[in-house]
Amino acid sequence: MTQKTRKGTERQDGHCSFCGAEADEVALMFNGGNGVNICSSCIEHGYGLLVEHNIIAETKKSDSKGGKKFRPLKREDLMRPDRIKSFLDDYVIGQDTAKRYMSVAVYNHYKRLLAKGKTEDVELDKSNIVLVGPTGTGKTLMARTIARLLHVPFSIVDATALTQAGYVGEDVESILSRLLQAADYDVEAAERGIIFIDEIDKIARKGDNPSITRDVSGEGVQQALLKILEGTVVNVPPQGGRKHPDQKYIQVSTSNILFICGGAFDGIEKKIATRLNTNAIGYGATIKQRIDESNIMKYIQPQDLRSFGLIPELIGRLPVLTYMEPLEREALRSILTEPKNSIIRQYECLMGLDDIKLTFDNEVLDYIVDKALEFKLGARGLRSICEAIMMDIMFDMPTNESGEVRITLEYAKSKIDKIA
Repeated sequence: MTQKTRKGTERQDGHCSFCGAEADEVALMFNGGNGVNICSSCIEHGYGLLVEHNIIAETKKSDSKGGKKFRPLKREDLMRPDRIKSFLDDYVIGQDTAKRYMSVAVYNHYKRLLAKGKTEDVELDKSNIVLVGPTGTGKTLMARTIARLLHVPFSIVDATALTQAGYVGEDVESILSRLLQAADYDVEAAERGIIFIDEIDKIARKGDNPSITRDVSGEGVQQALLKILEGTVVNVPPQGGRKHPDQKYIQVSTSNILFICGGAFDGIEKKIATRLNTNAIGYGATIKQRIDESNIMKYIQPQDLRSFGLIPELIGRLPVLTYMEPLEREALRSILTEPKNSIIRQYECLMGLDDIKLTFDNEVLDYIVDKALEFKLGARGLRSICEAIMMDIMFDMPTNESGEVRITLEYAKSKIDKIA
């Protein structure tokens, strides 16, 4: 004899062999062999135990609206370039030129996605970007902030770990595995995501001539990146790692993925200066143009990337080239306090979670900036110096009764002198 469940499906009479519940007392009863049954409540309880003991990973839930984590991009969601730049201003200090290039490139890229199928006569190409600038100037922060604004999957890949397929290291196609993971394996969302390839300058070939042997971590990686940057369908292993026969793959198209490449390109200033003929000496020498030697990076051109060691085919697939300005004293001082997620605000928030009010004297902030300039580590140097100053306080204060801490110049100097 069978009866209807609350959802209208048929099920057998009987009771759960584990908890003893009758069929009409539970949402669903599963029938096994030899008269063994298990109810849906016992299955849920067993799943909870497996998650609690880290035997299986908990399934990620969808958002509060019941949909996917990354909803489809709509025309009304797309911000104009000026609004994108305004959003970047809240998190990234300075770098106006780079922000303008990034804003326009991102706007055109996602406008291209929304116009898909509407432009029959004109095929719109991707606007992949190259960010060139010293370490600690905000290249990664810029890309991460853009992804946060657009609510699209975002992943960061270190180019130094990539090798040609078949060699020790990570295959180039593994960068798509990380994007899939960031998208919770929502292929549709991943195919409109952003991938930031950091340290792109580290895969430059070492000589001016093309390699006649396997350059598995340099020119070889550049060649392997070509099709992915331009747009192709890639078979991605679901769990990442190496490919092997009879493995199931997830097919991901890179045609609509925006690639942002960043690198310090240490020493490229000399190549720019050579091109501009600024090293001319002697009575008869002339300089072609008046340049700003304090920031020669602003004159960077695609041919400078080629002379540095990037192959022409790769440069052609990265049409938007912009630079990050070196951080001067005023910019570093602003980075400490002005952005919404500034370093000082982060420490104030951390201490506030323990009901401790933290304040810094202005002289301390100036001292931190001076030391960052001395160490030549850019914005990353600010965080390192702050950590050295705050370490003992963060260790001791949670156990003290005092609810207020003031950092003075004398205290900061005493902590930095220990590591200097």
